[in-house]
Order: sequence, then structure tokens, then C-alpha cells
Amino acid sequence: MTVTEIEHTRRLPAPAAMLELIKPITWFPPMWAYLCGAVSSGISPSGRWFEIVLGVALAGPIVCGMSQAANDWCDRHVDAINEPYRPIPSGRIPGKWGLWIALAMSALSLLVGSFLGTWGFIATVFGVLCAWAYSAPPVRLKRSGWWGPGLVGLCYEGLPWFTGAAVLAAGLPTAEVILVALMYALGAHGIMTLNDFKALEGDRQTGVNSLPVTLGPERAAQVACIGMATPQAVVIGLLFYWGMPVYALAVAALLIGQIFAMRVLLRDPEGKAPWYNAVGVTMFVSGMMVTAFALRSLGAA
Repeated sequence: MTVTEIEHTRRLPAPAAMLELIKPITWFPPMWAYLCGAVSSGISPSGRWFEIVLGVALAGPIVCGMSQAANDWCDRHVDAINEPYRPIPSGRIPGKWGLWIALAMSALSLLVGSFLGTWGFIATVFGVLCAWAYSAPPVRLKRSGWWGPGLVGLCYEGLPWFTGAAVLAAGLPTAEVILVALMYALGAHGIMTLNDFKALEGDRQTGVNSLPVTLGPERAAQVACIGMATPQAVVIGLLFYWGMPVYALAVAALLIGQIFAMRVLLRDPEGKAPWYNAVGVTMFVSGMMVTAFALRSLGAA
């Protein structure tokens, strides 16, 4: 280790840089999915606020924040090309502090997860393992444009939905809840593919085979749109089948809105991907909560 590296290791990162490292803007999807799971369980929140608040904090700031720190540490060489202003490549998180923060938050995740019962702890262990499998070699599933976004979609939408339902129900969720959580996890694959557009050049140079790299921006955007829309269409069909036509029509209306937004996206995938992530994804997650209330009503029927 050089003198400069030793000095960087000794220097403490600023709190603002550490907060930027764990990316608060990314916490919303898993927090929202956990709430969807809690709603879909059909269990009254009365007397269960500890599990709800702790689970939301675990899904967002703790586990998701940990995954962001781990990803930035493992991606520091890619980020030096794509986004050199990020905390680690810019030196605002010096030395190995990025790694230490990720490891400490992994331990914190497991500790907090242990307070959420058997299923909550199992889901937390799975989420932590997935975060490292996504980012860290030799597994580094993010090198695949199919497995990487699929794993992130599962951990952002499906896993916290399952966890919220399991924790509130104090047991395995119903088959309907698990099926719907899986559908929205599959739909999130497309969202994660669109997120890869911002790292296109760095991914090309460092051998990360994201779909925008392997298929090109236009085809990758088409695949992402199909991947987002198809599972939602399945959910709509399931809601009709379960005798919930009002909820099915509400989700259908939100999907139609997304399809109009997709037409804008497909005209300029690289330029419009951030716009779609703000507009289209808002309708996607709104449909999640509508579906959660449908499942709650189904359980009460």
C-alpha cells in the first residue's frame, strides 16, 4: 500500500458522501413493494406498526442502501468511466471505506431482519446474498443483461412484497400473493434494463453485457417494454379471473398510460429512458398498490 493509499484509508468520508453512496433515491421501490405486501396480506395494521415500520426501513435504507454501496464498490472502475463524480471514483469515499460500509450494512441488515420473524430473516439473508451475487466477482450477475436485471427486479419488487406479506401474516403468503409478487418482479426486469442505458459506454469498455450493449438501444428498449407490459397484462387477467373487475380495469388503465409513454420512449430510447423512469414507472408502481388492495379484498371475501 502506498503512502497516498494509507492517507486515504485514514481519512474519514464525509456524511454527505456516505449518504450519496447508499443512494436514497433508489430506496422507494423496495419500500413501496414491502407496503404492497403488507396490504395484500389482508392483515389489519393495528398493533403491527413495529413490523411495518421496521420492514420498510429494512427494505429501503438498510438492504437497498447496502446493495448500492456494494455495487458502487464493485463498480468503481466502471464508474470512473461512466460517472467519475460518484463518491468512490471521485475520492470522496477514500480507500476501502466503500467496502467497509457495504460489509457493515450487510451485518446490520441481518441483525434487523432477525426481528421480523422466520420468514423476514430468511428473506433478508436471501436479499443480502443476492446483492453481493449481483455486484461482486466471481459471480457478478450484472455482467448478464438477462440475469442481472432479473435479479434486481426480484429483489426490488418481488422479495419485499413477499416479505411484507409474510411478516404481517406471520407465515407463508397465499399463492395469489406470491404469484402477483412474481409478476411484478418480472415486470421490473424491463425497468432495470432501462436503467442500464446510463452506463452504456462504460459497460461496453468493461465487458458488462447489458441488453443495451448486446442488443443495441432500440432493440433493448423494445424488449424492456414487452417485459414491463406482459406481466401486468397477466395480473389484469388474474384479477378478472378472481372476480375483481374494478381493480382489473384500474390496472388496465394504468397499463394503457404506460403504453402511450412507451411510444415516446421508443422514438429515442437513450434520451427518453430517464423520462420514462419518472413517468411510466410511476404508473407501474401505482398498479402494484391497486393490485395489493385487490388481493386484500380477495382475502376478505
